[in-house]
Amino acid sequence: MKKLLVLTTGGTIASTKTAQGLAPGITANELMTFVVPRDNVQMSVENIMGKDSTNMQPEDWLIIAGRILERQNEFDGFIVTHGTDTMGYTAAALSYLLYGIKKPVVLTGSQIPLGELQTDAIRNLDDAVTFASQTHLNGVYLVFNGLVMMGTRAVKTKTKSYDAFESINYPYLASVNAGEMVSLYEPETEVQQLKSHVSLDANIFVLKAFPGLSVDIFDYLVDHTHGVIIESFGNGGLPFQRRNLIPGIEKLIAANIPVIITTQILEEGQDINLYEVGKRVADAGGVTVGDMNTEAVVAKLMWVLDQTRDPQIITQMIQTQASHDIGFV
Repeated sequence: MKKLLVLTTGGTIASTKTAQGLAPGITANELMTFVVPRDNVQMSVENIMGKDSTNMQPEDWLIIAGRILERQNEFDGFIVTHGTDTMGYTAAALSYLLYGIKKPVVLTGSQIPLGELQTDAIRNLDDAVTFASQTHLNGVYLVFNGLVMMGTRAVKTKTKSYDAFESINYPYLASVNAGEMVSLYEPETEVQQLKSHVSLDANIFVLKAFPGLSVDIFDYLVDHTHGVIIESFGNGGLPFQRRNLIPGIEKLIAANIPVIITTQILEEGQDINLYEVGKRVADAGGVTVGDMNTEAVVAKLMWVLDQTRDPQIITQMIQTQASHDIGFV
């Protein structure tokens, strides 16, 4: 008999119609009435919060992680129901906050509320129960539309369709349907190289590069952030002609503010030294993160910054694999 705890946080899956539009309104117990009972699974439920996931904040990630850690010795696995808009961020954050956990933690939600016709919520809930009760894997995962993704690799790519999430730069781990799970990929056993830590420094900034970006933004960032993530073009390139962003990166580095370079392109990661426009960024001190997605980089940088402000240690930790979150191409 597997014992699972369902933690509800709101989201579309628990939403009802209001005068202001859809908003979380279904209680945890009402949600559980839609879960198909199983002879070999004992289910418990607890409501943590009732939020549209747009309102989800790092402080809320800490609440979810803390509740799981408090109850980890009582249950064989956990399911977190969550809104889809920021579920990728929460899945990534929990991957770090629960680093080293020896239980499966499964996030799921829906594109259509439970009480409406053609809802995908019932299927996603059932699939989450199937995976959480049958998998031998530990750590954080996202289950959606019959597919299982690593928590640090799940990105929402569609706003309406059932197949809203994709696993970016990493294989799907399993498919799930009607109570059956089929393994698709067996991750390598991770050697725990980092320390468990359950706190975050949310004082970071994500800057998306675009043609015409003013160099003046860096003056603000130097005075107001502990870390900066830049979504670069292509393989890691940023402009150095006319509006030259390289001195801005150097200014941040000189102030001991780490500059993490990711890419706006979802697939295939980055090779920052391939072009001059990227090599100049690397030479200025930009830290490359291979093929990590922005959701994972945001969560990991918050997690790392809360542990150290030493630039060399930050670089080492950011580029150390945790929960299969990084790969270099």
